Amino acid sequence: MIKYIFFIAGIVSLASCTINNKNKLFVKDQSNYEAKIDSILAIMTIDEKIGQMTQVDQQFLDTIQDIADYALGSLLSGGGSNPDTNHFEAWTNMYDKYQEVALSSRLGIPLIYGIDAVHGHNNVYGATIFPHNVGLGCANDYELTRKVSEATAYEVAATGINWNFSPCIAIPEDERWGRHYEGYSEDPTIVTKMGVASIEGYQTKSLGSSNISIVACAKHLVGDGATEWGTGMGGKPDKIDRGNALLSDSLIRAKYLPPYISAIEAGVGTIMASFNSINGLKCHANGYLFNELLKDELGFDGFVISDWQGIDEIPGDYKSDIILSINAGIDMIMVPGAVAYGGEHYKTFISLFKEAYNEGLISDERINDAVRRILRIKYRSGLIDKPMADRSLLEKVGGAEHRAIAREAVQKSLVVLKNDNMLPLSKKDNYLVCGSGANDIGKQCGGWTIEWQGSLGNITLGTTLFEGISEQASATLIGDGQTNSSFDAAIVVVGENPYTEMQGDSDSLFLSSKDKQTIANVKSLNIPYTIVLITGRPLIVTDEIEDADAFVVAWLPGTEGNGVSDVLFGDVSPSGKLSFSWPVDMANVPVNFDDEDYNPLFKLGYGLTY
Repeated sequence: MIKYIFFIAGIVSLASCTINNKNKLFVKDQSNYEAKIDSILAIMTIDEKIGQMTQVDQQFLDTIQDIADYALGSLLSGGGSNPDTNHFEAWTNMYDKYQEVALSSRLGIPLIYGIDAVHGHNNVYGATIFPHNVGLGCANDYELTRKVSEATAYEVAATGINWNFSPCIAIPEDERWGRHYEGYSEDPTIVTKMGVASIEGYQTKSLGSSNISIVACAKHLVGDGATEWGTGMGGKPDKIDRGNALLSDSLIRAKYLPPYISAIEAGVGTIMASFNSINGLKCHANGYLFNELLKDELGFDGFVISDWQGIDEIPGDYKSDIILSINAGIDMIMVPGAVAYGGEHYKTFISLFKEAYNEGLISDERINDAVRRILRIKYRSGLIDKPMADRSLLEKVGGAEHRAIAREAVQKSLVVLKNDNMLPLSKKDNYLVCGSGANDIGKQCGGWTIEWQGSLGNITLGTTLFEGISEQASATLIGDGQTNSSFDAAIVVVGENPYTEMQGDSDSLFLSSKDKQTIANVKSLNIPYTIVLITGRPLIVTDEIEDADAFVVAWLPGTEGNGVSDVLFGDVSPSGKLSFSWPVDMANVPVNFDDEDYNPLFKLGYGLTY
């Protein structure tokens, strides 16, 4: 059959306007291509509509032909879901292969392809890996964050991928949460500011306005950073991730919703539902959040995507999960097909979805609204006109221009917590460099790097902290700090090993015994020493700060470790300020600037300079 719909030329840029309306805060004129979408909906079968609402991880496809046979609307690559050879061109080839199959379907509707490029194109070997959001929040630099996201968009677009599950605009309130580093700040104003900057970077001037514009996704709606310890679903009773948040409607509107309002104003294309519950109701089944608040009141006209197997966590059988989530306003379901990992197969999802439709449990109106939203973003993003990868972009990926931006981001994200006339370090001295994080790319990148959980070692290209220090001064690497050699001073790099999501939930925010022993070894040498902390969250290091001559928080800096040495040796003055309060001890956790009994070790906004 002739694909007469999707060869219609043209993407029409849409201007948004804020209006005074009792029901809508934001309204966009859709007249230019809504008629085209009407024509498409009129000829689509129910199977094709359900297909558009289905997202599958590429690694779980039974066959590549399923893309066309089931008219799938989207694929994704979850953490570690890579092509056989993990390099940029292989990613581009994989994307084009899948897109060609999608275009061969009856209507030829292209795939929108999603990925968690949350600090650079982090699944891809050789990509520029930027500091995680916790560091960017401490930099609190709008233009810098926009540049980071624009560089990320460039590298993502070079692989053909057109949709990034970022930015995370959660407001982390508990340091024990394993996703703490994905948030910019405990302060909603910083989160809002950085979220908008990131969206503008991903989507450039406006969505679809350039060949490096990719669809952004604000996540996770809503309250994921406010969950209560002991309510999580991470496999232990004392976890916090995916837990329950006790939030009134007024508090949601006052504190947690403003970043989303600004994201909508900025034109964000998609919004992701959160794993957590609010007052006992899973967000994925909360029609008030998505239908009434997000779509009706705020006028969000993009589409809502579920999180990974997110609907599976709704109480009840899988068919009821499908009915509840779609009727609650979830427009596309991330299935993703991971049966081997406790999920449901996408063919089961499609079958049960159609069964519920035939039984009148999901209406034509709801399905048509969801598909319209999905097609709207495919039009608005330019995907309909340009479904294939732009291979001309491959020349710049992982190159000097983007690494310079990453280095600047590292420089501006560092926070100096203590300096007893130690910093900046002299380039004339001879340094002992030690500690678990001194020469480990994987550790300084953290989770969401090459693999979902990240890993230690030389997992990708980059500059370690030791290599950066060695460019500045004479330096010797002795991992545990035990030595009989003479040094003028020491730099001890310690901190957390990589983790992601619930695997990072912890009620013990202390340095490892190995790190503590390394610090003790250096202390026994009776030479001045600086501690550099690699971490995704504030840790309990009160004693370590007290004993050290200088203490610097480098967060999770990514691949450009020379950005840390730039600050240590005074080429760049430190400018980062804490975007999270720093606890004294575990009894002080969680600690937030709006607590009635606020008494941290270091307050929000603290940071020394020189």
